[in-house]
Amino acid sequence: MKKVLIIDFGGQTVQLIAKIIRKKHVYCEVFSWRADYEKIAEYNPDAIILSGGNDSTYRENSPALDERVFDLGVPVLGICYGMHYLARINGGVVNQGTVGEFGRTEIIVKNNELFKGISKKFNCWMSHFDSVQKLPEGFSAIATSKDCAVAAYECKKRKIYAVQFHPEVVNCDNGEKILENFLKIAQIKGDWYLGNFIDITVNEIREKVGKGKVLCALSGGVDSAVAATLVHKAVGSQLVCVYVDHGLMRKNETEQIIKTFKEERGFNLVVVRAEEQFLTKLSGVTDPEKKRKIIGEEFIRVFEKEAKKIGTVDYLVQGTIYPDVIESGSGSGEVIKSHHNVGGLPSVIDFKGIIEPVRNLFKDEVRKVGLELGLPENIVGRQPFPGPGLAVRVLGELTKERLDILRDADAILREEVAKAGYDKKIWQYFAVLTPVRSVGVMGDKRTYGNLVALRAINSTDGMTGDWVRIPYELLDKISRRITNECKDVNRVVYDITAKPPATIEWE
Repeated sequence: MKKVLIIDFGGQTVQLIAKIIRKKHVYCEVFSWRADYEKIAEYNPDAIILSGGNDSTYRENSPALDERVFDLGVPVLGICYGMHYLARINGGVVNQGTVGEFGRTEIIVKNNELFKGISKKFNCWMSHFDSVQKLPEGFSAIATSKDCAVAAYECKKRKIYAVQFHPEVVNCDNGEKILENFLKIAQIKGDWYLGNFIDITVNEIREKVGKGKVLCALSGGVDSAVAATLVHKAVGSQLVCVYVDHGLMRKNETEQIIKTFKEERGFNLVVVRAEEQFLTKLSGVTDPEKKRKIIGEEFIRVFEKEAKKIGTVDYLVQGTIYPDVIESGSGSGEVIKSHHNVGGLPSVIDFKGIIEPVRNLFKDEVRKVGLELGLPENIVGRQPFPGPGLAVRVLGELTKERLDILRDADAILREEVAKAGYDKKIWQYFAVLTPVRSVGVMGDKRTYGNLVALRAINSTDGMTGDWVRIPYELLDKISRRITNECKDVNRVVYDITAKPPATIEWE
């Protein structure tokens, strides 16, 4: 299998590079610039891409690779900081320019393998103040812009290519084509498919576990669901899944999880009914951070208690995915983030090791694997959902009555959005029960009821987002249903705030 190695120099868009490469059915991994040469050599890449970064190559202690990496003799593509780095280590000069370039910028390119099939002029996405002032010997410029004499360069003999701009961002015309051309230069054809991934992963799990017992905290989220399904496919009843029903899930989700995994797929699923226990601990608590802390600690206590009943466990399954690895270990894979619903568990449960079946997959790839495994759309397509559940969508005090009001309102929102065909067009949408009560009129009588807020956001990464322009007719229908069908709700509002300045969740 052909592989690409992406070196992370601290760029904000390194994951986008990896996603495009994998979209071409080429396997790639992201390593930190701090990675040992031995680790890189063992990975044995067929091509290397150096990412952008927020440092300057001429500063003391700026990010730098072990230069033995370039003795591997594979094609290299440098992007932004990666471009500057390649120029400097080969004898070129990089300095701060008198004029920076930020945002959409027109460049002019020369006939070249990297720009094959691309128009001579196009708009790219620049983000730099530093630039290559002098090219190394044997290197030549292959693109220019108004304020940048070297917007791209090559050393064809050594198969080194570099661009000042960011081809990985959607704002860059022809960006994906440029990365595709680099793969062709490296003579890499796509041979990595998720179907192959499933077979390989299942065999690896089976070989690792042997006759051992495996434990998984199943939250119902797509990551833990797909991880558990891969393990179950490998070892069957040797896997024990524990689902903690803390009373903070959306309407009918617990029943859906039991049906999907226990009844339809025959999982050895232990369901812990702990709603009363969690709500007792949360009684009177209104601060969102205290809510999170209580829920996290209580989850660990409940899970630990159930694990002791199960007995000796050899392996613990976690739904860690690749963005977790990149963000927690700068792509080096040295630091592993615990599953979002199982934080702290390794310190309270004895086991031989951790199994992370989807550790090298991005979220969209996890969803595709889930579909390949036959999981239903309502599991695979599940929207991002906060770890504390509805506890942070019921603002103020948590009671079963208030949670039930929100569950009903949220169910109506999701039902009507799906009926209107907008469920695939919106990244995340949900209802919030506020602590505000307002005067209303129902049946010629004065009411003093709850206020429900609706939130719908489109985003690619959750870092930024814009509110969705849901048609007025659909909002009107949702509002009417909520005020008619939800107990003690007489007012519905729609949140039209982007992120930033707001966050996606209210708490």
